[in-house]
Amino acid sequence: MDFSTALGKLMDYASRYLALKKRNEIYARNTVLMLLGRESWEECAAVYEGEPLAVLLDALTAEIDEAEREKVQDAVMGAVMLSPAEVEDAFSAHYAKSPADATDWFYRYCVASNYVKKALLDQNPRFTGSNGLVVTINRTKPEFRDPKKAMSGNSVKGGYPKCSICRENEGYSPRGKRTLRTVSFTLADGKWFWQFSPYGYFYQHGIAVNERHTPMHVDGATFAALMDFLDAFPHYFIGCNAALPSIGGSVLAHDHFQGGGEMLPMFAAKVAVPLRHDRFPGLEMGILDWFNTVVRIEGEDAGAVMAASELIANFWKSYRNEALGLIPEDENGRHHAVSPTVYMNGRKYCMNLIFRSNITSSEFPDGVFHVHPEFHIIKKESIGLIEAQGLFILPGRLVEQLGALKKAIAAGSLPPELEEFRLLYDEIGQMDGDPDACIREELASICERMLQNTAVFKTHAETAEFLKGAGFYVE
Repeated sequence: MDFSTALGKLMDYASRYLALKKRNEIYARNTVLMLLGRESWEECAAVYEGEPLAVLLDALTAEIDEAEREKVQDAVMGAVMLSPAEVEDAFSAHYAKSPADATDWFYRYCVASNYVKKALLDQNPRFTGSNGLVVTINRTKPEFRDPKKAMSGNSVKGGYPKCSICRENEGYSPRGKRTLRTVSFTLADGKWFWQFSPYGYFYQHGIAVNERHTPMHVDGATFAALMDFLDAFPHYFIGCNAALPSIGGSVLAHDHFQGGGEMLPMFAAKVAVPLRHDRFPGLEMGILDWFNTVVRIEGEDAGAVMAASELIANFWKSYRNEALGLIPEDENGRHHAVSPTVYMNGRKYCMNLIFRSNITSSEFPDGVFHVHPEFHIIKKESIGLIEAQGLFILPGRLVEQLGALKKAIAAGSLPPELEEFRLLYDEIGQMDGDPDACIREELASICERMLQNTAVFKTHAETAEFLKGAGFYVE
């Protein structure tokens, strides 16, 4: 496709899908020419005919240095889409119809602008195991086996923007954010904004970000903000990582939540041990039948749900049980926190509190309640909020490695370069059935065991005994 045809098709695409007004076409086209180092084009009546957007962008940037191509393509798309204020106005107009209409429109717009890389995300392998866990292999996400590198990968050196999720990233070219658009709202009397993740792990995966660059925390204000978000967007779930290093949160310097439009596997889990508390007679509470340690609190009274959640979170923060290896604080700092996540169940607020600890030991220097070493070949990164709820994001290298493992299983011999996969090789060898199905089931089984590694209490009885100290009792 020649340059002029590609440019004509892009302008038609922007008119159809990005709300580019006729009056702005000349200005937008001239901006694109400037970005591409061109002074003219051959006017043509090119019409967008459904080609992948990547085809048009590659044709437009064919003469751009390959190292700069992605950033230039981002700038080109930023030039033909709505401004942040226009996006905000459109979102508000859709919100007047319904919250779901607003988020659906905004998501479609972010896909159309190529900020959300849906075409790439749809290529990621994804399946559900017989244990109910959803396993994905994300080929677009870099693997950070060192938690310190994971955190540094989300920081910004030089002070502007202060971090990778500050609002100042909106339109910031050095980070390839010309197409980033955000929408504003108020949570717990503070200013926040929402943006979708470009490489989302699930449908309409996004983050709610505090406009102030303030550290992550989980306290009463957090629970209030989560409830406010749910009141504004009752069709979404919302939650946050525990505000501790090494157990999920990689941007601890900036207060934010994660959520979106997909119900995660943990939400379908049932209560295994019902609980009561005399302060909260109107709430349904219990220890969840799940692979890690989770308590569910449910009720129509948002204030009561928040109060019960804060009571448990504060009690866990200072809980000590050295026999179980649970040390709340030592010379290395604080180690106990919760990851709260909440969604609507009819008219009821449904809060799940996931108990987390980042304590280490000589046997487990990466974390006692971290993925154990025998599973590191599958995943060494922290188990974050999304995976703790049953949706696993495994590294892209596994696509090739598991293909090689499949060949080794067929040959009946594990080569030395795959020795790290010995556990999988031996366990899959005991299964019957299609090799691909056996590999998928083995991955789901390992993900289940990784979640069990993160469980701070290994039995429901231990969890109930802990909660007894906070005034809860088994119903």
